[in-house]
Amino acid sequence: MSSWVRNYGLYFAWVVSLVATGGSLFLSEVMRYIPCDLCWFQRIFMYPLVLLLGRAALRDDRGMAGYALPLGVIGGLFSLYHYMEQMVPGMARIVPCRSGVPCNEDYLDWFGFITIPLLALIAFVLITVFLLFVRKAEKDQAYED
Repeated sequence: MSSWVRNYGLYFAWVVSLVATGGSLFLSEVMRYIPCDLCWFQRIFMYPLVLLLGRAALRDDRGMAGYALPLGVIGGLFSLYHYMEQMVPGMARIVPCRSGVPCNEDYLDWFGFITIPLLALIAFVLITVFLLFVRKAEKDQAYED
């Protein structure tokens, strides 16, 4: 299983970034949900991953994982903070959104805990895990050569 993920991790990470980007565009453009400030920061880190990972997957450029990893980790931290701001009442007062939609408002609330920031966090975590597998495979291959 892990060797399969190491071989196709770039494709998996790319597909996750495509789904996350498509989902965010669907929610804002079709469903007319206005993104808050933290949503915009998450988009800033997700959208370039579509291009970087797509190019890397098509060219089998495993070195790109090193460039994409920081985007996944930092975007995941924004998502985690955003999710905490929605779920922990006191967090919204620390650094509140100052313009537009409040960051602690959740348009989507499935089962009382699945919100848009949680879905973004899951996407960033998946991308990061796949890229870590790719980097490990790249290092293993370098040791074999």
